[in-house]
Amino acid sequence: MDLTPRRQRILRAVVENYIETAEPVGSKAIAKLAHLDCSSATIRNDMAALEKMGYLEQPHTSAGRIPSAKGYRIYVNELMEEHKLSLQETERINESLHLKMRELDRVIDQAGKLVSQFTNYPAFAMAAGKERVTITRYDLLMIDQNSFICVAMTNSNVVKNKLFHLPSNVTEPQLQLLNALLNTSFTNKSLSEFSSDLMETAQKAAGSSYGLISLVVSFAMDVLQDAEQSSIHTAGASHLLEHPEYQDVEKAHKLMKYLSDDNSLLPYVKQDESGGDGGPKVLIGPENVAEELKDTSVVMATYDIGDGMRGVIGVVGPTRMDYAQITAKLSYMADNLSKLFGNQLPQAPQPKGLNPPKDSGGEGSEGSE
Repeated sequence: MDLTPRRQRILRAVVENYIETAEPVGSKAIAKLAHLDCSSATIRNDMAALEKMGYLEQPHTSAGRIPSAKGYRIYVNELMEEHKLSLQETERINESLHLKMRELDRVIDQAGKLVSQFTNYPAFAMAAGKERVTITRYDLLMIDQNSFICVAMTNSNVVKNKLFHLPSNVTEPQLQLLNALLNTSFTNKSLSEFSSDLMETAQKAAGSSYGLISLVVSFAMDVLQDAEQSSIHTAGASHLLEHPEYQDVEKAHKLMKYLSDDNSLLPYVKQDESGGDGGPKVLIGPENVAEELKDTSVVMATYDIGDGMRGVIGVVGPTRMDYAQITAKLSYMADNLSKLFGNQLPQAPQPKGLNPPKDSGGEGSEGSE
Protein backbone atom coordinates (compact mmCIF):
# COMPACT_ATOMS: atom_id res chain seq x y z
CA MET A 1 0.00 0.00 0.00
CA ASP A 2 1.32 3.44 -0.92
CA LEU A 3 -0.38 5.27 1.97
CA THR A 4 1.05 6.45 5.26
CA PRO A 5 -0.72 5.20 8.43
CA ARG A 6 -2.35 8.62 8.91
CA ARG A 7 -3.71 8.70 5.39
CA GLN A 8 -4.98 5.16 5.82
CA ARG A 9 -6.94 6.28 8.91
CA ILE A 10 -8.27 9.31 7.05
CA LEU A 11 -9.38 7.24 4.06
CA ARG A 12 -11.03 4.69 6.29
CA ALA A 13 -12.85 7.43 8.22
CA VAL A 14 -14.08 9.04 4.98
CA VAL A 15 -15.41 5.70 3.64
CA GLU A 16 -17.17 4.72 6.85
CA ASN A 17 -18.66 8.18 7.46
CA TYR A 18 -19.91 8.37 3.86
CA ILE A 19 -21.41 4.88 4.15
CA GLU A 20 -23.33 6.05 7.21
CA THR A 21 -24.44 9.52 6.07
CA ALA A 22 -24.37 9.55 2.24
CA GLU A 23 -22.94 13.09 2.55
CA PRO A 24 -19.48 14.36 1.51
CA VAL A 25 -17.05 14.27 4.43
CA GLY A 26 -15.05 17.33 5.57
CA SER A 27 -11.81 17.67 7.50
CA LYS A 28 -13.52 18.66 10.79
CA ALA A 29 -15.56 15.48 10.80
CA ILE A 30 -12.46 13.44 10.02
CA ALA A 31 -10.55 15.01 12.92
CA LYS A 32 -13.23 13.73 15.32
CA LEU A 33 -13.76 10.33 13.70
CA ALA A 34 -10.14 9.33 13.12
CA HIS A 35 -8.83 10.66 16.48
CA LEU A 36 -5.86 12.28 14.79
CA ASP A 37 -3.43 14.42 16.75
CA CYS A 38 -2.96 16.98 13.97
CA SER A 39 -4.57 20.16 12.67
CA SER A 40 -7.51 20.42 10.26
CA ALA A 41 -5.10 21.99 7.76
CA THR A 42 -2.93 18.86 7.83
CA ILE A 43 -6.01 16.67 7.34
CA ARG A 44 -7.13 18.84 4.42
CA ASN A 45 -3.71 18.46 2.81
CA ASP A 46 -3.85 14.69 3.26
CA MET A 47 -7.37 14.55 1.80
CA ALA A 48 -6.19 16.58 -1.18
CA ALA A 49 -3.32 14.13 -1.62
CA LEU A 50 -5.72 11.18 -1.41
CA GLU A 51 -7.86 12.84 -4.06
CA LYS A 52 -4.83 13.34 -6.30
CA MET A 53 -3.94 9.66 -5.84
CA GLY A 54 -7.44 8.68 -6.96
CA TYR A 55 -8.79 7.40 -3.63
CA LEU A 56 -11.19 10.30 -3.01
CA GLU A 57 -13.40 12.51 -5.16
CA GLN A 58 -14.81 16.01 -4.58
CA PRO A 59 -18.34 16.24 -6.04
CA HIS A 60 -18.50 20.04 -5.58
CA THR A 61 -15.82 22.69 -5.16
CA SER A 62 -16.94 23.70 -1.67
CA ALA A 63 -17.98 20.21 -0.55
CA GLY A 64 -16.09 17.58 1.34
CA ARG A 65 -14.80 14.37 -0.23
CA ILE A 66 -16.38 11.04 -1.06
CA PRO A 67 -14.65 7.72 -1.78
CA SER A 68 -13.87 6.72 -5.38
CA ALA A 69 -14.12 3.16 -6.67
CA LYS A 70 -10.36 2.89 -6.08
CA GLY A 71 -10.84 4.13 -2.52
CA TYR A 72 -13.56 1.56 -1.85
CA ARG A 73 -11.31 -1.16 -3.28
CA ILE A 74 -8.38 -0.45 -0.96
CA TYR A 75 -10.85 -0.15 1.94
CA VAL A 76 -12.34 -3.59 1.22
CA ASN A 77 -8.94 -5.20 0.65
CA GLU A 78 -6.90 -3.68 3.47
CA LEU A 79 -8.64 -1.19 5.77
CA MET A 80 -12.03 -2.42 6.90
CA GLU A 81 -12.37 -4.30 10.17
CA GLU A 82 -14.09 -7.66 10.36
CA HIS A 83 -17.75 -7.17 11.25
CA LYS A 84 -19.01 -9.39 14.07
CA LEU A 85 -22.63 -10.44 13.80
CA SER A 86 -24.75 -9.81 16.88
CA LEU A 87 -26.63 -12.59 18.63
CA GLN A 88 -29.89 -11.18 17.27
CA GLU A 89 -28.56 -11.21 13.68
CA THR A 90 -27.39 -14.83 13.86
CA GLU A 91 -30.63 -15.93 15.52
CA ARG A 92 -32.70 -14.22 12.85
CA ILE A 93 -30.74 -15.82 10.02
CA ASN A 94 -30.81 -19.24 11.71
CA GLU A 95 -34.56 -19.07 12.29
CA SER A 96 -35.10 -18.34 8.61
CA LEU A 97 -32.77 -21.14 7.52
CA HIS A 98 -34.64 -23.64 9.72
CA LEU A 99 -37.71 -23.27 7.47
CA LYS A 100 -38.69 -26.46 5.70
CA MET A 101 -37.54 -25.54 2.20
CA ARG A 102 -37.44 -28.70 0.12
CA GLU A 103 -37.28 -27.79 -3.52
CA LEU A 104 -34.03 -26.35 -4.82
CA ASP A 105 -35.72 -23.59 -6.83
CA ARG A 106 -37.83 -22.56 -3.85
CA VAL A 107 -34.83 -22.56 -1.52
CA ILE A 108 -32.83 -20.36 -3.87
CA ASP A 109 -35.76 -17.97 -4.33
CA GLN A 110 -36.26 -17.77 -0.56
CA ALA A 111 -32.52 -17.23 -0.01
CA GLY A 112 -32.56 -14.23 -2.34
CA LYS A 113 -35.54 -12.71 -0.52
CA LEU A 114 -33.89 -13.24 2.86
CA VAL A 115 -30.63 -11.65 1.75
CA SER A 116 -32.53 -8.61 0.46
CA GLN A 117 -34.46 -8.42 3.72
CA PHE A 118 -31.33 -8.64 5.88
CA THR A 119 -29.31 -6.14 3.85
CA ASN A 120 -31.93 -3.69 2.49
CA TYR A 121 -30.40 -4.03 -0.98
CA PRO A 122 -31.60 -5.78 -4.12
CA ALA A 123 -30.38 -9.37 -3.95
CA PHE A 124 -29.88 -12.28 -6.32
CA ALA A 125 -29.46 -15.99 -5.78
CA MET A 126 -28.54 -18.58 -8.34
CA ALA A 127 -27.56 -22.19 -8.78
CA ALA A 128 -25.30 -23.60 -11.45
CA GLY A 129 -24.64 -27.18 -12.39
CA LYS A 130 -21.33 -28.88 -12.85
CA GLU A 131 -18.84 -27.00 -14.96
CA ARG A 132 -18.64 -30.03 -17.28
CA VAL A 133 -21.97 -31.80 -17.79
CA THR A 134 -22.07 -34.98 -19.88
CA ILE A 135 -24.53 -37.75 -20.71
CA THR A 136 -23.38 -41.06 -19.27
CA ARG A 137 -26.01 -43.35 -20.78
CA TYR A 138 -28.70 -43.54 -23.47
CA ASP A 139 -31.60 -45.99 -23.62
CA LEU A 140 -33.93 -46.24 -26.65
CA LEU A 141 -37.27 -47.89 -26.03
CA MET A 142 -39.53 -48.86 -28.94
CA ILE A 143 -43.21 -47.95 -28.52
CA ASP A 144 -44.62 -48.95 -31.92
CA GLN A 145 -43.56 -48.93 -35.56
CA ASN A 146 -43.59 -45.14 -35.72
CA SER A 147 -42.40 -44.02 -32.30
CA PHE A 148 -39.77 -44.59 -29.62
CA ILE A 149 -38.60 -43.01 -26.35
CA CYS A 150 -35.05 -41.84 -25.72
CA VAL A 151 -33.90 -41.77 -22.08
CA ALA A 152 -30.69 -39.85 -21.26
CA MET A 153 -28.88 -39.79 -17.90
CA THR A 154 -26.32 -37.09 -17.07
CA ASN A 155 -23.28 -37.25 -14.80
CA SER A 156 -25.25 -35.19 -12.25
CA ASN A 157 -27.85 -38.02 -12.05
CA VAL A 158 -30.51 -36.06 -13.94
CA VAL A 159 -32.70 -38.23 -16.16
CA LYS A 160 -34.53 -36.77 -19.17
CA ASN A 161 -36.73 -38.51 -21.71
CA LYS A 162 -38.43 -37.63 -24.96
CA LEU A 163 -41.01 -39.37 -27.11
CA PHE A 164 -40.25 -39.28 -30.84
CA HIS A 165 -42.98 -39.67 -33.49
CA LEU A 166 -41.61 -40.63 -36.91
CA PRO A 167 -43.09 -40.27 -40.41
CA SER A 168 -41.83 -43.74 -41.35
CA ASN A 169 -41.40 -47.11 -39.68
CA VAL A 170 -38.50 -47.90 -37.37
CA THR A 171 -37.34 -51.44 -36.56
CA GLU A 172 -35.92 -52.92 -33.37
CA PRO A 173 -32.53 -53.66 -35.03
CA GLN A 174 -32.30 -50.03 -36.12
CA LEU A 175 -32.88 -48.86 -32.54
CA GLN A 176 -30.33 -51.34 -31.19
CA LEU A 177 -27.72 -50.06 -33.66
CA LEU A 178 -28.53 -46.43 -32.79
CA ASN A 179 -28.42 -47.20 -29.06
CA ALA A 180 -24.96 -48.78 -29.36
CA LEU A 181 -23.69 -45.90 -31.49
CA LEU A 182 -24.93 -43.28 -29.03
CA ASN A 183 -23.37 -45.02 -26.03
CA THR A 184 -20.09 -45.47 -27.89
CA SER A 185 -19.66 -42.00 -29.44
CA PHE A 186 -21.87 -39.54 -27.53
CA THR A 187 -21.33 -40.38 -23.85
CA ASN A 188 -18.95 -38.56 -21.48
CA LYS A 189 -18.76 -35.60 -23.85
CA SER A 190 -19.68 -32.02 -22.96
CA LEU A 191 -21.84 -29.87 -25.18
CA SER A 192 -18.79 -28.16 -26.69
CA GLU A 193 -17.43 -31.58 -27.73
CA PHE A 194 -20.44 -32.36 -29.93
CA SER A 195 -18.52 -31.36 -33.06
CA SER A 196 -19.52 -31.56 -36.72
CA ASP A 197 -16.75 -34.11 -37.29
CA LEU A 198 -18.18 -36.33 -34.57
CA MET A 199 -21.64 -36.01 -36.09
CA GLU A 200 -20.39 -36.86 -39.57
CA THR A 201 -18.57 -39.96 -38.33
CA ALA A 202 -21.65 -41.12 -36.40
CA GLN A 203 -23.94 -40.65 -39.38
CA LYS A 204 -21.66 -42.74 -41.58
CA ALA A 205 -21.65 -45.51 -38.99
CA ALA A 206 -25.44 -45.35 -38.69
CA GLY A 207 -25.93 -46.21 -42.34
CA SER A 208 -29.61 -46.27 -43.30
CA SER A 209 -30.51 -45.06 -39.80
CA TYR A 210 -28.56 -41.82 -40.17
CA GLY A 211 -31.77 -39.73 -40.04
CA LEU A 212 -32.48 -40.95 -36.49
CA ILE A 213 -29.07 -40.01 -35.12
CA SER A 214 -29.58 -36.28 -35.74
CA LEU A 215 -32.94 -36.33 -33.90
CA VAL A 216 -31.50 -37.96 -30.78
CA VAL A 217 -28.29 -35.90 -30.78
CA SER A 218 -30.35 -32.70 -31.02
CA PHE A 219 -32.31 -33.84 -27.95
CA ALA A 220 -29.06 -34.68 -26.13
CA MET A 221 -27.67 -31.21 -26.84
CA ASP A 222 -30.84 -29.62 -25.43
CA VAL A 223 -30.44 -31.72 -22.27
CA LEU A 224 -26.83 -30.60 -21.82
CA GLN A 225 -27.65 -26.96 -22.52
CA ASP A 226 -30.42 -26.97 -19.91
CA ALA A 227 -28.11 -28.61 -17.38
CA GLU A 228 -25.43 -25.94 -17.87
CA GLN A 229 -27.78 -22.99 -17.47
CA SER A 230 -28.07 -21.17 -14.14
CA SER A 231 -31.32 -20.73 -12.27
CA ILE A 232 -31.41 -17.08 -11.16
CA HIS A 233 -33.79 -15.33 -8.77
CA THR A 234 -33.78 -11.63 -7.89
CA ALA A 235 -35.58 -9.90 -5.05
CA GLY A 236 -35.97 -6.50 -3.42
CA ALA A 237 -35.26 -4.25 -6.41
CA SER A 238 -37.47 -1.60 -4.79
CA HIS A 239 -34.88 -1.24 -2.00
CA LEU A 240 -32.89 0.90 -4.45
CA LEU A 241 -35.37 3.73 -3.92
CA GLU A 242 -34.40 3.88 -0.23
CA HIS A 243 -30.88 5.09 -1.05
CA PRO A 244 -29.95 8.69 -1.95
CA GLU A 245 -28.04 7.58 -5.04
CA TYR A 246 -31.28 6.42 -6.66
CA GLN A 247 -33.55 9.36 -5.95
CA ASP A 248 -33.21 9.98 -9.69
CA VAL A 249 -36.18 7.91 -10.89
CA GLU A 250 -34.71 7.34 -14.34
CA LYS A 251 -31.45 6.03 -12.90
CA ALA A 252 -33.30 3.77 -10.46
CA HIS A 253 -35.66 2.49 -13.17
CA LYS A 254 -32.75 1.59 -15.46
CA LEU A 255 -31.07 -0.57 -12.81
CA MET A 256 -34.35 -2.09 -11.59
CA LYS A 257 -35.22 -3.07 -15.17
CA TYR A 258 -31.81 -4.64 -15.58
CA LEU A 259 -32.26 -6.70 -12.41
CA SER A 260 -35.74 -7.80 -13.47
CA ASP A 261 -35.26 -8.45 -17.19
CA ASP A 262 -31.56 -9.09 -17.80
CA ASN A 263 -30.55 -10.93 -14.63
CA SER A 264 -28.91 -13.69 -16.65
CA LEU A 265 -26.04 -11.22 -17.12
CA LEU A 266 -25.36 -10.84 -13.40
CA PRO A 267 -21.80 -11.69 -12.31
CA TYR A 268 -21.04 -15.23 -11.21
CA VAL A 269 -18.22 -16.38 -8.95
CA LYS A 270 -16.28 -19.19 -10.61
CA GLN A 271 -14.55 -21.92 -8.64
CA ASP A 272 -11.15 -20.21 -8.79
CA GLU A 273 -12.40 -16.66 -8.15
CA SER A 274 -13.88 -16.92 -4.67
CA GLY A 275 -10.58 -16.41 -2.90
CA GLY A 276 -8.33 -18.73 -0.97
CA ASP A 277 -10.75 -19.04 1.95
CA GLY A 278 -13.89 -19.15 -0.18
CA GLY A 279 -14.91 -15.72 1.10
CA PRO A 280 -17.12 -13.15 -0.61
CA LYS A 281 -16.09 -11.43 -3.83
CA VAL A 282 -16.65 -7.68 -4.22
CA LEU A 283 -16.94 -5.91 -7.58
CA ILE A 284 -16.83 -2.12 -7.24
CA GLY A 285 -18.11 0.26 -9.92
CA PRO A 286 -16.09 -0.08 -13.15
CA GLU A 287 -14.96 -3.58 -12.12
CA ASN A 288 -18.41 -4.79 -13.23
CA VAL A 289 -18.59 -5.83 -16.87
CA ALA A 290 -22.24 -4.95 -17.47
CA GLU A 291 -22.75 -1.27 -18.35
CA GLU A 292 -25.81 -1.06 -16.08
CA LEU A 293 -23.63 -1.96 -13.08
CA LYS A 294 -20.80 0.54 -13.68
CA ASP A 295 -22.02 2.85 -10.87
CA THR A 296 -22.85 0.05 -8.44
CA SER A 297 -21.13 -2.50 -6.27
CA VAL A 298 -21.88 -6.22 -6.36
CA VAL A 299 -21.00 -8.45 -3.40
CA MET A 300 -21.26 -12.23 -3.82
CA ALA A 301 -20.66 -15.39 -1.79
CA THR A 302 -20.78 -19.02 -2.92
CA TYR A 303 -22.35 -22.06 -1.27
CA ASP A 304 -22.27 -25.79 -1.98
CA ILE A 305 -25.53 -27.42 -3.12
CA GLY A 306 -24.14 -30.93 -3.56
CA ASP A 307 -24.00 -33.31 -6.54
CA GLY A 308 -21.39 -31.06 -8.13
CA MET A 309 -23.63 -27.99 -8.02
CA ARG A 310 -22.74 -24.62 -6.51
CA GLY A 311 -24.79 -21.55 -5.80
CA VAL A 312 -24.24 -17.83 -5.41
CA ILE A 313 -25.99 -15.25 -3.27
CA GLY A 314 -25.26 -11.56 -3.66
CA VAL A 315 -26.45 -8.01 -3.41
CA VAL A 316 -26.39 -5.04 -5.78
CA GLY A 317 -26.29 -1.46 -4.53
CA PRO A 318 -24.48 1.86 -4.50
CA THR A 319 -20.72 1.92 -4.06
CA ARG A 320 -21.48 3.61 -0.74
CA MET A 321 -22.12 0.26 0.90
CA ASP A 322 -21.26 -1.10 4.34
CA TYR A 323 -18.97 -3.75 2.92
CA ALA A 324 -17.90 -5.18 6.28
CA GLN A 325 -21.48 -5.85 7.36
CA ILE A 326 -22.63 -7.09 3.95
CA THR A 327 -19.72 -9.52 3.51
CA ALA A 328 -20.26 -10.85 7.05
CA LYS A 329 -23.95 -11.52 6.43
CA LEU A 330 -23.38 -13.12 3.04
CA SER A 331 -20.58 -15.32 4.45
CA TYR A 332 -22.79 -16.52 7.27
CA MET A 333 -25.76 -17.06 4.96
CA ALA A 334 -23.68 -18.97 2.38
CA ASP A 335 -22.05 -21.16 5.03
CA ASN A 336 -25.39 -22.18 6.46
CA LEU A 337 -26.96 -22.74 3.05
CA SER A 338 -24.16 -25.24 2.41
CA LYS A 339 -25.06 -26.95 5.68
CA LEU A 340 -28.75 -26.88 4.81
CA PHE A 341 -28.16 -28.60 1.47
CA GLY A 342 -25.86 -31.05 3.26
CA ASN A 343 -28.74 -31.94 5.61
CA GLN A 344 -27.02 -30.19 8.50
CA LEU A 345 -28.87 -27.57 10.48
CA PRO A 346 -26.99 -24.39 11.49
CA GLN A 347 -25.40 -24.56 14.91
CA ALA A 348 -27.08 -22.65 17.71
CA PRO A 349 -25.54 -19.16 18.01
CA GLN A 350 -23.12 -18.57 20.85
CA PRO A 351 -23.87 -15.89 23.47
CA LYS A 352 -20.89 -13.77 22.39
CA GLY A 353 -20.27 -12.01 19.07
CA LEU A 354 -19.45 -14.40 16.27
CA ASN A 355 -16.87 -14.03 13.56
CA PRO A 356 -18.27 -14.65 10.07
CA PRO A 357 -17.64 -18.37 9.44
CA LYS A 358 -15.53 -19.45 6.51
CA ASP A 359 -17.03 -21.54 3.73
CA SER A 360 -16.41 -25.23 4.19
CA GLY A 361 -14.98 -24.67 1.74
CA GLY A 362 -38.65 -34.63 -34.05
CA GLU A 363 -41.69 -33.51 -32.18
CA GLY A 364 -42.83 -35.04 -29.03
CA SER A 365 -43.32 -34.56 -25.34
CA GLU A 366 -40.57 -34.22 -22.75
CA GLY A 367 -40.37 -35.23 -19.15
CA SER A 368 -37.91 -35.71 -16.32
CA GLU A 369 -37.56 -38.04 -13.42
